[in-house]
Amino acid sequence: MTETIAGITIPDSALAKEATELVRQAAPPLLYDHSRRVYLFGTLQGRRLGMEADPELLYVGAMFHDLGLTETYRRTDQRFELDGADEARRFLTSHGLPEADVRKVWEGIALHTTPEVPYRLEPEVALVTAGVETDVLGIGYAELSAEDVAAVTAAHPRPDFKREILAAFTEGFKDRPDTTFGTVNADVLEHFVPGFRHIDFVDVIQNSAWPE
Repeated sequence: MTETIAGITIPDSALAKEATELVRQAAPPLLYDHSRRVYLFGTLQGRRLGMEADPELLYVGAMFHDLGLTETYRRTDQRFELDGADEARRFLTSHGLPEADVRKVWEGIALHTTPEVPYRLEPEVALVTAGVETDVLGIGYAELSAEDVAAVTAAHPRPDFKREILAAFTEGFKDRPDTTFGTVNADVLEHFVPGFRHIDFVDVIQNSAWPE
């Protein structure tokens, strides 16, 4: 049976169903519900902005975007965004999707914490960021109808979400603090990990091996 939330149809292809099950098994309800909201809010923002993505590709990008915060897919040697992007690449490639489609999903996940850049790329890239920005930062929240927001949050509630997502970020980054260099993720560790100070870009330049 087709599922529709806020007028948006949830993709129900075999690939989408498998992606849903993978995330449901790997992620706690916090991240599962957040990822579904990212798809829904991303689609709603796309309609507002005149951007239309392939629903299946956007869905996989949204569902996989925070896999790097889960115990199953979390690594310690790269940015968390790349964990989810790399798993999406493996997943989509194993299903025989064209490289151009795989790339769009990979970039949508890899760039979802990088402001502005995704909006210059394809809708499948831009709307993952749009969904994340709406659900986490409230960007574009006021531009959506109250009815649509209520429908999305009724289907996928966000109780105590601000505190819970910050705790999930902290857990996901604290074992790889250097990978937060140059990203918004360093702010999380600076707030919640005692003694952590972000790597200072100016210090890196001034203390580099160059004599002047």
